[in-house]
Amino acid sequence: MTTFTTNILAMYTLQQPDPNYVVNVRWNVTAVNGSNTVYVNGITEFDSSQQITPFVPYDQLTEATVIGWIPAEDITQAQERAEIRMNALLNPPASPQDTALPW
Repeated sequence: MTTFTTNILAMYTLQQPDPNYVVNVRWNVTAVNGSNTVYVNGITEFDSSQQITPFVPYDQLTEATVIGWIPAEDITQAQERAEIRMNALLNPPASPQDTALPW
């Protein structure tokens, strides 16, 4: 069974409309199945003209809060891509063999 975890890798800020206003987040979904691990990265940009309410000062942000800003659809799509990669890792497709010519 594959389990998924979402983590924030980096946050990019502007000083307007508030100090350290987050405008871009780099994140990843980690898929783990037994000893196999797959990563799918994502980037979410926020429009600084549309403040997330309520505003949370940068030094009070938690990873869970920032993950909550990422559209659920983006995380679901990353999980689906990770699942496809995991299935290919666990059940690799057959590789063609270099077979001697019959003549």
